[in-house]
Amino acid sequence: MEISGVISAIVIGVIIGALGRLVLPGRQRIGVLWTIAVGIVAALAGAAIAGALGVADTKGVDWIEWLIQIALAAVGVAALERFKARH
Repeated sequence: MEISGVISAIVIGVIIGALGRLVLPGRQRIGVLWTIAVGIVAALAGAAIAGALGVADTKGVDWIEWLIQIALAAVGVAALERFKARH
């Protein structure tokens, strides 16, 4: 992976992580780096799921892929917050 791929993954992770946090009600007590990490994982997993479902490469904007990624980010942020609250 080239440096441009790493930068793209971070930017997409920030966007997906932030959108995942916005979907959840209330304040989340996790840091920005955790949000980015969850966003990157959600973006990669969402792309893989969308690819498996055959909806990853459509004409125009891939709305279904975005929705899958945002939902995974919201679940990831909620799970991480719950995990950190217990410890």
